[in-house]
Amino acid sequence: MPEQILRADHLLTMDAHNTVLTDGAVAVGADGRIAAVGGAGEIAARFPGVPVRRLSNRLLMPGLVNTHCHSGLLRGTAEGLPVWQWLQQHIDPMHRVLSAEEAELASRLCYAEALLSGTTTVVDMWRHMAGSARAAAALGVRAVLVPYVAEHPEHDYFETLDSNEALIEQWHGGAQGRIQVWVGLEHMFYATPQAWRRCTEISQRHQVGFHTHSNESRFDVEETLRRHGMRPVQALQEFGLLDAPRVLLAHAVWLDDDEIGILARRRAGVAHNPVSNMKLASGAAPVERMRAAGIAVGLGTDGEKENNNLDMFEEMKTASLLAKLSTLDAAALDAWSVCRMATIDGARALGLDRETGSLEAGKHADLIAVRTDTPRMTPLLGGAAGNLHHNLVHAVQGGDVDLTMVAGRVVVDGGMLLSGELDEAIRAVNLAVPDLFERRARWLRDHPTVDALKA
Repeated sequence: MPEQILRADHLLTMDAHNTVLTDGAVAVGADGRIAAVGGAGEIAARFPGVPVRRLSNRLLMPGLVNTHCHSGLLRGTAEGLPVWQWLQQHIDPMHRVLSAEEAELASRLCYAEALLSGTTTVVDMWRHMAGSARAAAALGVRAVLVPYVAEHPEHDYFETLDSNEALIEQWHGGAQGRIQVWVGLEHMFYATPQAWRRCTEISQRHQVGFHTHSNESRFDVEETLRRHGMRPVQALQEFGLLDAPRVLLAHAVWLDDDEIGILARRRAGVAHNPVSNMKLASGAAPVERMRAAGIAVGLGTDGEKENNNLDMFEEMKTASLLAKLSTLDAAALDAWSVCRMATIDGARALGLDRETGSLEAGKHADLIAVRTDTPRMTPLLGGAAGNLHHNLVHAVQGGDVDLTMVAGRVVVDGGMLLSGELDEAIRAVNLAVPDLFERRARWLRDHPTVDALKA
């Protein structure tokens, strides 16, 4: 018997048919899974006596899946540079001086921001991630944690494969299964051939995924050609990095047809990060070509420093508009496609589509309620032929999310975070950041000629 029923004016299931229900309901069991989805009358009759929560002027839909982000503390302070110079001047020096306490504060704040704006699953590549796991467990987000690993003498300031494997052993499957830990690699350039082989060995032994950045910029392609005589995805395949049980590549902007074919055949997922790709002038990824090839393409915000927020609704709009602009085709990446990328396709890219990403019986009750009584959602036309999906993609903002539930637990209600002290998290970050920035500045003064790409 379900524990509760959520009833809303509109229900967007994101099932295989993009079913939209007017006056719909979701029955949620005590196990945190969805017991049933259907019309409100049908669900009430099927489960008499179960408490019904009426969400007036609300739309229920699956929680959003952020397939690539980085916790961080540099929002608004790392601006105006293309990706590799940006790494040299802002990001890598920060990693050299970051403390475990600062890293945990960053994750706590970023996961709170994600939940408040409707994201229920987040893939986070970050440092000192035992703290990230504690933050995810406490706040209630579903998290795929991917340590920033580098295994190269010139990049000895990230995580290591030893610390990555220790985190897998400590936290994979933690928080009632909400936390996964994958093998992470900052970039193929940041590791030796021995490390490439070990990445795959660890992922296979523990049956976990592998995540890295690839084909993000033209420089990425040119440098891989110079070093290895092949393009990045070809190199990932050649060196065995696509042999993990699950592979997710971030960005995949500069792909040719052969690389798209490789990713499709290897069933690798892609995290598309349109805001970051625009901000860092990386380019526009060939999203429709990847989707046409059968690749599971999800959406990601990237980090707070290269975005500068974690609002997946903004990412949805930007993805659609960037596709239209870059192809000069107003019909490119339509609203239904973008809704799927932000939900079920993102879950598929992570291998979690049987567990989350749509409102269907048996899946985790990972869902959000979006306000419909706002100018941004007006006029509102229900049904499959209505404009709900267009409004969600092109009008809604993360602040319109009223309720967030993960695994049956309400973690945001009335637009307020219930699972953590947001004011305290903001205060702690503001207190910690000045010292972090001073340590970074001191390190840069002491090392004025360091080349972050030396290898």
